[in-house]
Amino acid sequence: MTRLSVVIPAYNNGRFIADTMRSVLDQDYLDFDVIVADHSSTDDTVAALEPFLSDARVTLLNTPAGGGAARNWQRVTEAATGELVKLVCGDDLLYPGALAAAVAAFDEHPDAVLVASRRDILDAAGVPLIRSRGLPGLVGLVEGAHAVRESVRAGTNLLGEPACVTMKTAVLAEAGGWDASEAYLIDQASYARVLERGPMVGLEESLAGFRLNAGQWSVALARQQSAQAHAFHEKLRLRTGGVTRADVRMGNVRASVNAFMRRAIYLVFARRLRDPR
Repeated sequence: MTRLSVVIPAYNNGRFIADTMRSVLDQDYLDFDVIVADHSSTDDTVAALEPFLSDARVTLLNTPAGGGAARNWQRVTEAATGELVKLVCGDDLLYPGALAAAVAAFDEHPDAVLVASRRDILDAAGVPLIRSRGLPGLVGLVEGAHAVRESVRAGTNLLGEPACVTMKTAVLAEAGGWDASEAYLIDQASYARVLERGPMVGLEESLAGFRLNAGQWSVALARQQSAQAHAFHEKLRLRTGGVTRADVRMGNVRASVNAFMRRAIYLVFARRLRDPR
């Protein structure tokens, strides 16, 4: 068993997957493996992965078509062999030192179930649009229930996308794996279930880059995102004792505002979010 598994669910990431793979394989931490699951891509994703398959750390799986992103996330995560797991989407990047920092945080705080860092928001070319985003008030050792409540009150995922989050593999499995009951909140909903089982560590450094998707601009999508956030907040209130009705009301207002602010950002940076090919 390795200490850490980096799992990469890939789907039509031919333009970016080589950069993603290099950012992972060039890490200075040594005790990790990489599992990629291609979700029956119709572009050149698999061809772009072939040069990396000679690396003994890399395993390539194929996920049959269908089931949405959640199916591939679950498939690749269930194949993880490490004590710790980090999911990196096929167009995102890890920054140097990301794996070593996450493992060091777990070593310092063995009761922690999750470690998160700040991250940069990238355009299609991988150039930062927003630097060092995330974890307001959540740096250091933080009780899991507090982190969940703060995210509800903020109406957004304060921990960030999976590339900047590392979890204990067994705890994620015990929590039910990736929670796709609200498709747009699969990462936040899954973190919440993990954080119900222990504390987290927040790292000040920006250790990952999340690439914005040019397809995330529509008013309809913004409305779906906010509606799913409202449903998620109410589920947490009913499931946990740490989220109040007042938290839900505040979070619902902010979730609606945040969804339309994201749309505004996509529109402002529309040209930079398009694949230049």
